[in-house]
Amino acid sequence: MRTTPTTNHATIQAVVFDMGGVLVELGPFTDILGPASTLESDEFWAKWLASSVVRDFEMGRCTPSEFGDRLVADFGLEGTGEDLVSRFAAWPKGLLPGAGELVESLSGQVAAIGVLSNTNALHWESQPDATEVQALFDRQYLSFELGLAKPDASIFEHVINDLTSAGAVEEPSQILFLDDNQINVDGASAVGMTAAVAKGVDEARTCLANLGLG
Repeated sequence: MRTTPTTNHATIQAVVFDMGGVLVELGPFTDILGPASTLESDEFWAKWLASSVVRDFEMGRCTPSEFGDRLVADFGLEGTGEDLVSRFAAWPKGLLPGAGELVESLSGQVAAIGVLSNTNALHWESQPDATEVQALFDRQYLSFELGLAKPDASIFEHVINDLTSAGAVEEPSQILFLDDNQINVDGASAVGMTAAVAKGVDEARTCLANLGLG
């Protein structure tokens, strides 16, 4: 199910993107777990999104080594934590075709362009196209730096407060947030942001076009 933003496009003053799955290509979840895993996609994502191990790592509370060891144990995986971290580090594949151009097309149309991502230092600093990804945004809201994570209200409130303090927006509804997970879109909507599900560049472009942007 897709969410269509309904706010008048004239009020949108900031666009904030999720990173993985919207602008950056991620490999299949089996790339993380390894070929011996028997988890199905739905089962994996339910466990991943609810995992305290994943949450701790994305909020900067544990090292990559601790993350690998704990995830292997919690998910019942074969191999070592070190093996898992190596696979996890290679999960992002770089910017999706047209992602950079789409973000850059917003320059001059809105007061701020940001990224809000549940991510970690390993991916943010070392993923393919890392330099290009980092250069796309005026504002960077990264879970591992903030100690906050989606879908909690606190991270969306941080974004609102930052953009308001910077003079980019006057109210939450002037922020458009695009994410590939409905739970995160619901979290943003709950604090008054305009939000929509966008899986990949084409859907993000459609959401922006519906608001006269891009």
